[in-house]
Amino acid sequence: MADNTNRLAGTANLSVDGKSYMLVADFEYNPSKKTRETLSGMDDVHGYSEKPRPGSISATIRDSGGLTVADLNDMTNVTIVAELANGKTIIGRNMWTIEDQTAKAADATIEVKWEGPSVTEN
Repeated sequence: MADNTNRLAGTANLSVDGKSYMLVADFEYNPSKKTRETLSGMDDVHGYSEKPRPGSISATIRDSGGLTVADLNDMTNVTIVAELANGKTIIGRNMWTIEDQTAKAADATIEVKWEGPSVTEN
């Protein structure tokens, strides 16, 4: 087996509840637990506010046989697992799809975004 210790990007695998999906591009994840907003007044910067935020995973997948947009839209409480070229494994637990999913016939792609309480990177 070739030594891939210098490989950082370029390939990835994606599955939802154990079912593999063809990952085209644009895989992104955000494991952040909170979001902050700076609070400024007319006289100075006063500090910041902090709120919890969901973790998120998004990707462009291929519209292959057996996949339906309705199935993507119905996803709630799913586990997302992605294995990246750099050796990281991204896991999203108890995720649900957000936004509308639309299939593009010209290149058979669908943009999907999931959010949920837990996204981790190992």
